[in-house]
Amino acid sequence: MSQTSSLLGFVHRQRRGAELFLLILALAVGVGAYAAVGLGVEGEIPADIIGYGGWLAALIIAAHLVVRVTAPYADPVLLPVVAALNGLGLAVIHRLDLAYEAADRAAGFAQKQLTWMTLGVALFVATLVFLRDHRALQRFTYTLGLTAIVLLLLPMVPGLGTTINGARIWIRLGAFSFQPGEVAKVLLVIAFSGYLVLHRDALALAGRRLLFVDLPRGRDLGPILAMWLISLGILVFQRDLGSSLLFFGLFLVLLYVSTERPGWLVVGGTMFIGGATLLYYIASTTGVMSHVATRVDIWLSPFDHYGEGTDDLAFQPVEAMFGMGWGGLIGRGFGDGSPDRIPYAESDFIVAAIGEELGLTGVIAVILLYGIMVERALRAALVCRDGFGKLIATGLAGVLALQVFVVIGGVTRLIPLTGLTTPFLSYGGSSLVANWVIIALLLRISDQARRPVPSLDAEDDQPDSETTQVVKL
Repeated sequence: MSQTSSLLGFVHRQRRGAELFLLILALAVGVGAYAAVGLGVEGEIPADIIGYGGWLAALIIAAHLVVRVTAPYADPVLLPVVAALNGLGLAVIHRLDLAYEAADRAAGFAQKQLTWMTLGVALFVATLVFLRDHRALQRFTYTLGLTAIVLLLLPMVPGLGTTINGARIWIRLGAFSFQPGEVAKVLLVIAFSGYLVLHRDALALAGRRLLFVDLPRGRDLGPILAMWLISLGILVFQRDLGSSLLFFGLFLVLLYVSTERPGWLVVGGTMFIGGATLLYYIASTTGVMSHVATRVDIWLSPFDHYGEGTDDLAFQPVEAMFGMGWGGLIGRGFGDGSPDRIPYAESDFIVAAIGEELGLTGVIAVILLYGIMVERALRAALVCRDGFGKLIATGLAGVLALQVFVVIGGVTRLIPLTGLTTPFLSYGGSSLVANWVIIALLLRISDQARRPVPSLDAEDDQPDSETTQVVKL
């Protein structure tokens, strides 16, 4: 056997059987949690368990079959992790629905979330079917970047944008509301990756050296200055610290990975912290952007804004802390807690609801699932053969990691509260649909990276018994 054939002996296996087994476990988590909610709250298994479980299984199995056909060498762990998180999120939202119904409050979020999941899986399938090579996206670098900027500006259009919970990041068309920033984050990853693939050599050149760190040249600061101004603009005009941190952090991560220059992290981190601190000082002294200043004050002194004799603006985070403290290590169990006391528990604070009824153990399990998801995305980036795919996979991993950090950090008071949702767990259609597309892109990159290279030797046209797993490109 030639050297080329020897290398082919080490190709990745397809592992679709392993994915199917893990998906069965993930479905057991989702459907089992749904049944446990019914038993804990109503004392009986929900009457619609067959229809609910059947529809959830149909969605997941359909996604698996499409992966098996269109991306046979894709990572076998990503889809099961997503299925487990999405199923658990639906069960927790259903538990909150039951509490809201008992209190005569607006409910029905779980049914809407299942509908959004159906749309998300449909776009997941469409992405894998119609995008057979992620490198085709590089041709639309600037088009997608411009589209992302337009989407970010849409909430500022009078009559179209709307303010919810102090942040102007939504657009409303009749009874339909949408968060365009969720789509923009995916487009920005592609745009940033295409731009940095072309310009990383120039951006990697070192400038002055400061404390063992090579800072970038002054002439190369244009892109990071532009992104810094955009992120501060989001913070000022849309009053959304989470999206501001997400977009700037995403660009900074991709810039560092593409150039391998720690100086960019130093410059970027200093710029963001300095800009945010300056804006907080202006807000606290002049009253402009008071919403941002209030969020920081609530983070620093929550009990000064809670209870009688105060403005009670910290009711949400303080109730979340009480709930998680009451849940302790193993939780109260479904039905024995009061997560509905937390405003917007189904979206912003679903992690607090999990902490109350599933305890610290449940929260750690969720964080581990997110860690596995990010690790598999970074693994796809490592084995990807082209620079564009490496940066897209890294950027999408960064989006997921930053979003989880910002949300869980806000709930646990590590950082000030933001308006982002927990991926695949929280109620929110635009977020759920965008995240399913992210997973489809990661699977497409993973399939291309793990797929074997065709033999260049004529004598190796027919692989031997050790390489029979190689599939034709």
